[in-house]
Amino acid sequence: MDQFITPARVPADPSANTTDLLVERVARTPDRALFAVPDGDDWTDITARQFQSSVIGLAKGLIASGVEPGDRIALICKTSYEWSLIDFAVWYAGAILIPVYETSSPSQIQWIVSDSGATRIIVETAEHFARFDEVHPDLELIGQVWQLERGDLDKLTARGADIPDDEVERRRRLATADDIATIIYTSGSTGSPKGCVLTHANFVETSRNAAVELQVLLNVPGVSTLLFVTLAHVFARFISVLAVHAGVRTGHQPDTKKLLPSLGSFRPTFLLAVPRVFEKVYNSAEQKAEAGGKGRIFRAAAATAVEYSTARSAGAVPFGLRVRFAVFDRLVFAKLRSALGGRVQYAVSGSAPLGARLGHFFSALGVEILEGYGLTETTAPATVNLPGHSRIGTVGPPLPGVGVRISADGEVEVSGVNVFREYWNNPEATADAFDDGWLRTGDIGSLDDDGYLTITGRSKEIIVTAGGKNVSPAYLEDPIRANPLVGQIVVVGDQKPFIGALVTLDAEMLPTWLANHGLESGMSVAEAAGHPEVVAEIQRAVDAANERVSRAESIRKFTVLDVDFTEDAGHLTPKMSIKRHNIIRDYADTIDELYRDAPTQGISLS
Repeated sequence: MDQFITPARVPADPSANTTDLLVERVARTPDRALFAVPDGDDWTDITARQFQSSVIGLAKGLIASGVEPGDRIALICKTSYEWSLIDFAVWYAGAILIPVYETSSPSQIQWIVSDSGATRIIVETAEHFARFDEVHPDLELIGQVWQLERGDLDKLTARGADIPDDEVERRRRLATADDIATIIYTSGSTGSPKGCVLTHANFVETSRNAAVELQVLLNVPGVSTLLFVTLAHVFARFISVLAVHAGVRTGHQPDTKKLLPSLGSFRPTFLLAVPRVFEKVYNSAEQKAEAGGKGRIFRAAAATAVEYSTARSAGAVPFGLRVRFAVFDRLVFAKLRSALGGRVQYAVSGSAPLGARLGHFFSALGVEILEGYGLTETTAPATVNLPGHSRIGTVGPPLPGVGVRISADGEVEVSGVNVFREYWNNPEATADAFDDGWLRTGDIGSLDDDGYLTITGRSKEIIVTAGGKNVSPAYLEDPIRANPLVGQIVVVGDQKPFIGALVTLDAEMLPTWLANHGLESGMSVAEAAGHPEVVAEIQRAVDAANERVSRAESIRKFTVLDVDFTEDAGHLTPKMSIKRHNIIRDYADTIDELYRDAPTQGISLS
């Protein structure tokens, strides 16, 4: 059994809780800008001292409203400064926050709120309240509802004016390392979401160790990040806590359509994103170049970037390649760097595999993507590539205080300061999640001799064809999904004679792609799904992916669906990962049609 453990860099503190991270930050740099909020086309800074003062004020309001230590409070809110303010205020009041995705359906809200035993809920908008209100009669424990749009945070702060400071300080100190900090519900790719109980130690020890290991990223003058990944997900939630600990100036932009202007005005030094965001940046740049008659130049520049980064990783860049790259750097890459704000040096990527092509492309741009790996159950990070030591194609070595091992059947298992305590109210699932004290991740992977982890697939998603061939869907899906036309792809073929696929179109990219190819840009997704040129483009993406595998593993036939997968239909998680089981169940007839005559060409369902 392969195993690699990175020793902790910071001694564990059994008395510490997450609020200590803010207290320590204020003590070190009270006047450092810890957050920035939009102010017209600019940003207004909020210092560490000001943030702590607002946190204490809101915590007093919660206490005055009857919140007791250990109470659970649900939150539905877009990524914003207020999200982090509420997060820390709840901790200061001695309570526990239960995040709910802002896109969650009424039934999902009902499950999370009822299963967690939340007694209060904070919502941001009237629309959030309406979804909650639909199931409110079934949630007998909910005694109070606060809504940000109605100014309820200010009202709470005013209500707590008479609560003494020493009561807040007493509440703040109640929790110790082993106490519950939050319960985050998994995205539920199969069955009902499970509540992952994360302790204060999970956040404190993981943050302190990560800050030491990532100091090249975090301990630099003017360090800042712009969060746009939802804070209801553990990935952004952990980074937000880490940013408070490390003194990172943090802004927020939940509307991805406004992301580029926000990047230009905020000018972050590092970003946090999922691979789909990097694909969108690349595809948008390519299609914009195509529309301006410079598509060939962009593709040549992109190919040069990948070649340059690959050669640099190997240790030597030929002179001719250096010259060619320098030309494209001035013509193409400088504009892309400017679009990202001009100061981004690093980006942390997680949640799904990035792919070597994108990794090398952005590396050549001067943006080192630090691909990492983790789960809700590991407080986000378990492994991450380190600045200056990235190995594209891997997800890096374990963070300090974390161990990774590969079981006899190839499953990745994790232990350490980041691993969750249990599933809430679910001892059976908790027992199933551990193997002799190590968390079973459900992912298949391998370890290099020096601890760098490579993820190759999900153990529960391995397809076994009728011929007995084992196929990892992700290895085929990831490169196809990178095509600008593709929204999602689901590889199928379990106990079938060959591998097939269901493909959806990216409605956002479709009009630009159609216009660039001389087709009617107003064509609907349903119409495009049956258009020969669209199907031919998907076939080219499939053919390219097939070159990576043997014929027995290759996609022999695909169907372009005339609708996209959505969260409302139960086909996507809130972080836009596919719910494979649900899709295969709901599209069973379409999948059966794939195998009716078993041709090898792609077809379209219109």
